[in-house]
Amino acid sequence: MPAFRQLERIESRVLGALRCVDATTGIPVAAPLAVDVPADTRIIRNRGGFYVISRCGALPGHDEAFGAPPALPALTSVPFLVTVRDPTGIYLARSAEIRLPRDPRPENAATPDSLFNPVDVELYRSPAAPLGANWVAVRVSLSETDTRDALGGAVVRVRSNGRVLARGLSDWRGEAAVPVVGVPITTWSEDESAVTVTAIDATLEVFFDSAAGSIRTPAADIAAGRQPANAPACNTAAAESNPEAVRTQAAIRLVAGQTLPLSITLDLPG
Repeated sequence: MPAFRQLERIESRVLGALRCVDATTGIPVAAPLAVDVPADTRIIRNRGGFYVISRCGALPGHDEAFGAPPALPALTSVPFLVTVRDPTGIYLARSAEIRLPRDPRPENAATPDSLFNPVDVELYRSPAAPLGANWVAVRVSLSETDTRDALGGAVVRVRSNGRVLARGLSDWRGEAAVPVVGVPITTWSEDESAVTVTAIDATLEVFFDSAAGSIRTPAADIAAGRQPANAPACNTAAAESNPEAVRTQAAIRLVAGQTLPLSITLDLPG
C-alpha cells in the first residue's frame, strides 16, 4: 500500500449565515453588498450569495469545535448587530440583530433557528429604485413638525385587515418609497351596494426610534444638499417593537398601478 503524506489541512466550522432578500419580492439580492459586523466577528460571502459567519468573539471555541459545539452559551442567547449597505444605492442601509449560536442538530433542520437555515435580512428599496408596473407606490416625505428637520431611518409600514402588506425605510432626506404588491385591479367589496371596488383601505404607520438608528437631518442641511457623515441604518424590528418609539398613523387607499404621495410630520421630544 502506498504511503500518503499530508501536506496541508484546512478545517473550518460555520456558525451561521445571512441571506439578503428584496423586501418587496422576497427574491435574494444577487449583487455584492457591504456587510459590517463587530471587529471580533468574521463573515465571508460565498459563491451562492450567502454571508457566512465563520467566527464570533462572543462564542470562543465554537469555530474549532468539530465533534460537537460547546454547551454554553445557550442557543440563540448571544445577539449581535450586522449592518448591510448597498453600494449601488438600490437598497437603503439597515441593521439587523442576529442571534447565536444556531441549533446544530440535523433533526431540527426545518426550524427557523437551525444552523442549516440562513437568517433572512430584508432590504428596502430606496426612493430611486425601480418599481413594478402594477405596484402601488406609496411615497412618503417625513419631517419634524416644528423644525421641519428630515426624519431618516424611520420605518414605514402599510397594514390592511390586520396584515402587514409592505414595509419601507426613509433615507437621510426623510423620503421613503414603500412598494405594495398584490393589490388587485378589482376586488370584491364588503358594501352590499357595490359588487367590486378598485381600491382597498389600509393604514400607514410610521416608527421613528433614534435608539434603533433613526436620525434627523437639519432642514438647513437638506436645503443645502449636505448629506450626514453616516447614513441611517435602522434596525426595523427594534423600532417597531420599542414602546418608546415616536409613532403616528394615517388612513390611506391603495389603487394598483398608482402612486400615493404623502407628507407626514412627527412631534419629536426636545
